[in-house]
Amino acid sequence: MIKTDRLTLRRARPGDATGLFAIFSDPEAMAYWDTLPHASLEVTERFVRQMAKSDGVTSDDFVLVLDGKVIGKAGFWRKPEIGYILHRDHWGKGLAKEALSALLARAFDTHGWDHVVAEIDPRNTRSRRLLLGLGFAQTGFAEKTLKLGDQWVDSAYFRLDRPSTTG
Repeated sequence: MIKTDRLTLRRARPGDATGLFAIFSDPEAMAYWDTLPHASLEVTERFVRQMAKSDGVTSDDFVLVLDGKVIGKAGFWRKPEIGYILHRDHWGKGLAKEALSALLARAFDTHGWDHVVAEIDPRNTRSRRLLLGLGFAQTGFAEKTLKLGDQWVDSAYFRLDRPSTTG
């Protein structure tokens, strides 16, 4: 478990599916995700079961809790790639930056990773701004990397290297 000023980041539990379904079934929240919106709670329940298998080694994924309520997820769904999503009621409040800052510290300080990567849909200007603000640099771009429904989407790739410890 990780605590920040406003958030608790903890491992997924079966009961989290309902809170996450509110996010994963929302077409606006899912506009830049790598799957279509979840059509049923059962889809989210399967997702949560997979998240709950996070072992801190190959994956290190967390549910985001604010004031006792699940508001999103963030973490390393596959080492060293970070991913995140928030309920749109919580966009623009700095919560994603707060969660990712804690996760990046964990990646470098606890896990000893030398870098973290991210892949986003380049149309997702909020995510681009978040990653750049955290010090990530764009390292690449590829067209038509993922087909969602009948639409092909592109990918922008980002990387953040472990901060140097000169002194």
